[in-house]
Amino acid sequence: MKLGCGIPISGAWASPEPIVHVAARAEELGYDSVWTFQRLLSDVDNAPAPVYRSVLDPLISLGFAAAVTSRVRLGVAVVNLPFISPALLAKQATTIDVLSHGRLDLGLGLGWSDDEFAASGATKIRVGRRAEEYVRVLRTLWTVDEPEHHGEFYEIPRSRQDPKPVQQPHPPILMGGIAAAALRRVGRIADGWISSSRQDLTTIADAVATIRTAADEAGRDSASLRYICRGVVKLQPAPLARAGRTPLAGSADQIKADLHELEAAGITEVFADLNFDPRMGSPDVTPDEALTLADATLEALRP
Repeated sequence: MKLGCGIPISGAWASPEPIVHVAARAEELGYDSVWTFQRLLSDVDNAPAPVYRSVLDPLISLGFAAAVTSRVRLGVAVVNLPFISPALLAKQATTIDVLSHGRLDLGLGLGWSDDEFAASGATKIRVGRRAEEYVRVLRTLWTVDEPEHHGEFYEIPRSRQDPKPVQQPHPPILMGGIAAAALRRVGRIADGWISSSRQDLTTIADAVATIRTAADEAGRDSASLRYICRGVVKLQPAPLARAGRTPLAGSADQIKADLHELEAAGITEVFADLNFDPRMGSPDVTPDEALTLADATLEALRP
C-alpha cells in the first residue's frame, strides 16, 4: 500500500517554508505523494473545525510544491467542481501536470457548504448529473485536438486548449463521496476514490465494495481503480487504550496496525493529512510546534 501526507495548507504553519520542509522531507523519506484540500470560506456563525479556519488555495499550493520536489505525486483532495468551470480547471490542472513533469492527481468533489455555494454562484440542483458531464468535458478538453461539447450544463465551442497534459491520456480523475450514489458514480466514471475525513474507517470495506460492484457492472476493471484513504492521523507518544480509540490515532505501532487493516479492507493508498490534527492544522499552534510534530509523524510512519 502506498503512503502519502498532507502538506501545510491549513493553520499557522501554512506558509512557504513549512510547505518546502514537509514536501521535501516526505520525498526524502520515501512517501509516494503529497496532498492539499480546498476550503473557500469559514463559517462565522458556527465555529468551524480548526482545520477549516485558515486555508490556502489547493492548486496554487500544489504548483509551489511541484517546484521543490521531483518525485512525489501531487494530489488535491478535493476541488469542488460546482465552484469552477471545467475549462478553467482543465487549464489549471494541465499547467500543474506540465510543470511537475506529469505528477498531478486531480480529486473532484461536489461540495457541501451552503455558504461556498452561495459565494460561487453555484447550485446543488442536479449536482450528481452535473458531475458526470463535468468529467466528460475534462476528458474531452484533455484528449481532443479541437474539443467541442454541447451538453445539459456545459458548453464548449469548437476550439483548442493547449498544451495537453504530460500524463496520457490525462491526469487521473479521482472523486470523493460518502453516499452510496456518489460511490457508485466513482465506480462508473472515475479513476479512483478519495475517502472523506468523516469516513468511518471501521466500515470502509463496504464503501470499497460498492465502488467495485459499480465498476464491474459498468464493464470496467474494478481492480485497476485506486482506493485512497484520507487518514486523519494523530500520533501519540504512548499507546491509547482500546476503548474509545479511533483508527489512525495512537502510537506508531497502533497506527501501523491500522494501516494494515485498511489494506486488508481494499485500500490501495493512505495519505496522512497532517492538517487534520489540530496540533498542526490549527491557527492557534505555532509553526515550530506543528513542524516538530509533523517531522515525528513522518519519521514514525515512513514507508
